[in-house]
Amino acid sequence: METDTKTKQIIKKYDKPLLFYILSIAIPWALWFLSAYLSHRTPFTRTMETLTGITSFTGLLAPFIIALWLILPVKELREDFLSRFFNFKDIRREYWMVAFFLMLISILAAQAISLLFGYSPGQFELRGSFTFASALFPVWFLLVAAPALEEMAWHSYGTDTLRSRFSLFGASLIFAIFWAFWHLPLSFIKGYYHSNLVESGLIYTLNFVVSMIPFVLIINWLYYKTNRNIILPIVFHVTAGFFNEIFMTHPMSKVIQTGLLLVFCIYLLATNREFFFKRRSDL
Repeated sequence: METDTKTKQIIKKYDKPLLFYILSIAIPWALWFLSAYLSHRTPFTRTMETLTGITSFTGLLAPFIIALWLILPVKELREDFLSRFFNFKDIRREYWMVAFFLMLISILAAQAISLLFGYSPGQFELRGSFTFASALFPVWFLLVAAPALEEMAWHSYGTDTLRSRFSLFGASLIFAIFWAFWHLPLSFIKGYYHSNLVESGLIYTLNFVVSMIPFVLIINWLYYKTNRNIILPIVFHVTAGFFNEIFMTHPMSKVIQTGLLLVFCIYLLATNREFFFKRRSDL
C-alpha cells in the first residue's frame, strides 16, 4: 500500500526517538539485571522466583508503557494508534500468508536442508515441551505475551519515530542493533531462553543477533505494506517464536533459517528499492 499524505504527516509527529529509545533500554535493563541477580540467588525460594518473574515481566512491559506515555497526550497520535488495530481494509492476502506461515516454511526448509549435512530427521518431531523456563508465568503465555507487548511498543511508536528520520532500510538496521542490545540482560537470567542460548555456543548466540536483521526488515516490510497495521507484526512475531519452539530443531537449523530469511530479504530489497531506500524527506 502506498503511504498517503495524511499518514506521512502523522509519522512525522512521532518526534521523540531519543527519549523513547533511552527509556526503552534503561528501564528494562535495570529490571532485567535485577532479575538476573535474583535468579542466581541460593536458595532460590518461591519468593525469589516470584520477584524474578515480576521484574522480568515489568521490564518487558516497560517499552509499551513508554510508548503510551508519549502517544496518549497527543490527540492525533492517540487516534492514529487506535485506528491501526482495525485497519484491515484492502490488506492483500499475501501479507497475511507471510505473517502466518513464513516462519513455519523457513524452519521446515532449514531442517530439510540440514539433513544434507547429516543432521537428524528427528528434528521434524514435535517437542512436547519447551526449551526454556520462566519464573512465575507459563512459557506458553510468554510466547504470546512477549511478542504482543514488544510489537505494541515497537510498532506503535518506535518504528515510526525512526522512519520519520531515516529510510526504511536505515531505520530497520538501527532498530536491529538496538534490539540486540535490548535483549542482552536476558542472557544472564538463569533458565531463560537467551541464557540457554549463550550456553549452547558462540555460533548460535551470534546467529540470534544476526537473525534480527532479516526479521526486522521483513516485519517492517509487512508493517508499512499494510498501512501500518499493528496486528500483522504481532502475528509474525508470535509465529516466529511458536514455530521455532515446537519442533525438535537442531540449533544449526536455525542458522540455516537465518540464511534463508536473508535470501528472502535480498529479494524484497531488490524488488522494492524505492520502498526501502527512499530518503526520509520524501516520506
